[in-house]
Amino acid sequence: MLSRTARNHTPPTSANSFNWRVPALISLAVFAQESAWNFYEAQVPPLVSTYVSSAALVGLLMGLDNALGIFVQPWMGSRSDRTRTRWGRRIPFIVALTPLAAGLFLALPFTASFPALLVVMFLYALVANCYRPISEALMPDFVAAEHRSKANALIRIAAALTVVVSSLVSILLVDRNLKAAFAVPAALMLLAVLVLALTVKENQSPAYQDAVADPAPEQARASSALRAVLKELILDRNRSRLWMLLTIFLATGAWSASRTLMTPYGTEVLGLTKGEAGGISLPGGIAFILAAFPVALLAGTIGRVRIIRWGLILFVAALLVGATVRTPTGTGTAVVLGAIGYTAFAVNAVVVLWDLAPSAKVLGTYTALFGVGNATGWTLGPALVGALIDFGGWPSFYLDTALVAALALFALSRVSRKHPDTAPRLDSQAPSTAERTDVA
Repeated sequence: MLSRTARNHTPPTSANSFNWRVPALISLAVFAQESAWNFYEAQVPPLVSTYVSSAALVGLLMGLDNALGIFVQPWMGSRSDRTRTRWGRRIPFIVALTPLAAGLFLALPFTASFPALLVVMFLYALVANCYRPISEALMPDFVAAEHRSKANALIRIAAALTVVVSSLVSILLVDRNLKAAFAVPAALMLLAVLVLALTVKENQSPAYQDAVADPAPEQARASSALRAVLKELILDRNRSRLWMLLTIFLATGAWSASRTLMTPYGTEVLGLTKGEAGGISLPGGIAFILAAFPVALLAGTIGRVRIIRWGLILFVAALLVGATVRTPTGTGTAVVLGAIGYTAFAVNAVVVLWDLAPSAKVLGTYTALFGVGNATGWTLGPALVGALIDFGGWPSFYLDTALVAALALFALSRVSRKHPDTAPRLDSQAPSTAERTDVA
C-alpha cells in the first residue's frame, strides 16, 4: 500500500562524512545489470546471425536497447520520483523488474525461431531499460552532494569490471554450454537484487525523507512529472542544463566512436590483425579503472566542471596524438591518455547534472536524462564519425573523433558555474537557484 510517510526514520548522514556501505551495495546492483548488458552485446549478435546474414540488420537489431532507452528511461525515472511506498520509491521497481529481466535474459538462448528471439530481445531491452536509471538514481538519494563523485567513481569502476566478467564467461562457458553461459549473468542479477533488497533501507534515505515530508505531496508529485521537468528545463533562460546534456551526448559519442571503430582502424591503417586491433583498447580499460578514484578526489578539490574540462582537453590531445603518430605504439599511447581524460568526464558528468537539478525530488528523472544523452551518444557517435571517415578515409579516424570531442569541450564551456535564479521552481522545497553551490 502506498504511504506518504516513511517508517523507521533515521537522520540523514552527515554531509561531512562519507559512508561507503550504500554506494558499494548499489555498485553491486549496477555491476550485475551491466554484466548482463555486456554479455548481451557480445553473445546475442551470433544468435541473430543464425537467422539473418545482413550485418546491417544485426547492427540495427542490436541498437534496439539504446533506442528503447531514449524513450523509456526518462519516463521510468520520473515515475520513480513520484512513487511513495513503505519500502521507498526506487527499490520496489528494482525488486519487481530485475527478476523479470533475468528470466527474459535466461530465455534468449532457448528461443527456437527468429520471431521468438526478436520478441524476447524486445521484452528484455524494455524491462532492463525500465529499471536501469532507477538503480543509479539510488546513489544520490543517499549520498551528500560533495561526496557523489567518489560514490559515482565506485559505480563506474563496477561497470568497467563487467567487461572482464563478460569476457571470462565467454571464454570459459560459451563454447561448452551456451545456455549455462547465459545463466551466469542472470544469476548475478538475482543475487544482486536480493542483497540490495535486504540491506538497503531506501525509506531511510535523506532524499526520500525530504520527499515524503513535503507539505504538499500531491503538488510535488505533479511537479516532478516528466512533462513538467522537461518544460522547466526548456523554458529556463539559463541554458546550463541543456548545454550539459549536449556535452554528455558529444563526449560519449566521441568515446563510443573511438572504441567501436578501433578494430577497423587498426586493420586498415596500422596493419594489425583483427585480434591485435581488438586488444589494443585493453590498456585503456585498465587506465580507466585506475584513474576513477583519483579524478573523483580531484573533483572534490578543484570542482567537477573544471576536472571534466581538463579531462576533455586531455581526451582531445590524446586523439590528436593518435592522428599524428599512426603506429601501434602511438595508438596505444593515445588510448591510455584518452581513457584517463574520458574517466574525468564519466565519473563527474552525471553528478554535475544532479547538482544542476532544481530539487532532490527529480533526481531519478535527471539520472534518466543523463541515460538518454549517454545512449544517444553511443548510438549516433560511431555513425557521425563514420560519416566523416567516408569523406576523409580511415587515416582521418582520430582527427574526426577529436573534432567531436572538441565540440563537447565547447558545449561544456557554456555550462555556467552558477545556476542563477531565472526559472520557476518545480516545488516548494526546491532551494533558490541563487543559493546553489558552485558545481565547478
